[in-house]
Amino acid sequence: MAMNQNTGGSTAQTNSPHITLTARDYEQLAVLARAAANRIPDVSAILTEELERADIVADGRPEQNVYMGATVVFQDDTVGKVQTVSLVYPAEADIAQGKISILTPIGAALIGVRVGDSITWETRAGAERRLTVLEVREPRAD
Repeated sequence: MAMNQNTGGSTAQTNSPHITLTARDYEQLAVLARAAANRIPDVSAILTEELERADIVADGRPEQNVYMGATVVFQDDTVGKVQTVSLVYPAEADIAQGKISILTPIGAALIGVRVGDSITWETRAGAERRLTVLEVREPRAD
């Protein structure tokens, strides 16, 4: 499987999975990454690098790829746990409701990843984790 390695605040990547974003997500996330550069430079750098390597589609949703607002089912390969989260903008984030911000290490790592691909990312505590995207669903209705 492909792997995206973001370690130690670094954005060095090898064999990164192919990612696809909508033009709208790309534009909004580029503005957000620039705005976050001084406040959370490590996550901003990860997100910026993901944006720089993304394929952009003009209309619709990239089939089987994680996009803003989507519900994502993934397995934490490190511990074998399956989780379901929604990828949201910072103002909507609420971990108790399973809504994770794009401006977290895992949120920035997940954007654009295709079902079946795996990524390796580093938590804010410095632990390396590997996860595999199992399913991407339409946004949950609240």
